[in-house]
Amino acid sequence: MNSLGLSIILKMGCLCSKESVIVNSKKYYLRDQLGEGGFSTVYLGEEVGSKKKVAIKKIICHGMEDEKIALREAEYHDVLQHKNILRCIDSSLTGHADPVLNSTSMVLLVLPYYPRGTLLHELERRSASQSYMDPIDILSMFLQICEGIKVFHEAKPEPLAHRDLKTANILLANNNSPIIMDLGSVARARVKITGSSEAQKLQDVAAERCSMPYRAPELWNVESYCVIDERTDIWSLGCLLYAMCFFKSPFDAVYERGDSVALAVISGTINFPDNSPFSEDMHDLILFMLRVNPMERPYIYSVIERVTDEIVKYEAKA
Repeated sequence: MNSLGLSIILKMGCLCSKESVIVNSKKYYLRDQLGEGGFSTVYLGEEVGSKKKVAIKKIICHGMEDEKIALREAEYHDVLQHKNILRCIDSSLTGHADPVLNSTSMVLLVLPYYPRGTLLHELERRSASQSYMDPIDILSMFLQICEGIKVFHEAKPEPLAHRDLKTANILLANNNSPIIMDLGSVARARVKITGSSEAQKLQDVAAERCSMPYRAPELWNVESYCVIDERTDIWSLGCLLYAMCFFKSPFDAVYERGDSVALAVISGTINFPDNSPFSEDMHDLILFMLRVNPMERPYIYSVIERVTDEIVKYEAKA
């Protein structure tokens, strides 16, 4: 895993830090660390003068490839415009990354701050009291996430895939709208693999940047001659919907036990709790996305259509 996700952990403690950064002539104090991952750190920032709170994502680059990936993340924020995708307020690059000189560069992203944090935190809170979300609320929120993902899959000149969809990468706005964040793992959705070295390279990238309990089967064991497409995200959406219902991905327990997530994912065995408060229709919707063979998995349009149908059913019963 393991791009950061902007995994926003709320720490409303001391705001006495005086460390500051400048992004295109605007100065921000870094007030508190909100989250940290393998590639970046996110801080609660405060704009000097206006005192407006923002999230500052700091990415340290050790070479030109790191720099290219970080700058591409900023570009994706510009390309992928939707109310359910995190926007980027500003960005900057400073320094020069050169491993020979042992020098680094830094990419800063200024992002909106969502004090409610992530869907992960909301589900952890609910899990403690076994307080399930209402099915219509789950479906309404999930539909908005799907509409956001559709923007990735319809990107021009070629489709993009998020590749690290998970509860930690969904922020919650005050009106309960989900906001897809962390575009650090975004990649071209459709990749034609022609040889074992290409397959191994993609598998290694997936191991670095795609979280295990949400990673699609085809990214665990990339075949030497195959086509990978945007339906990697559909698998992750299936895991995400399962987590919205039952607090965790269907493969989180395997991961926490230290057993092989790869074997569990590739087997495609999905177990629902015996005391599930959700209908068979909800279970079937999850299974509709969690098909091991990516060629049998639906595209986002079919998922949106099916979720919309489920919402209409629930509203008719209400």
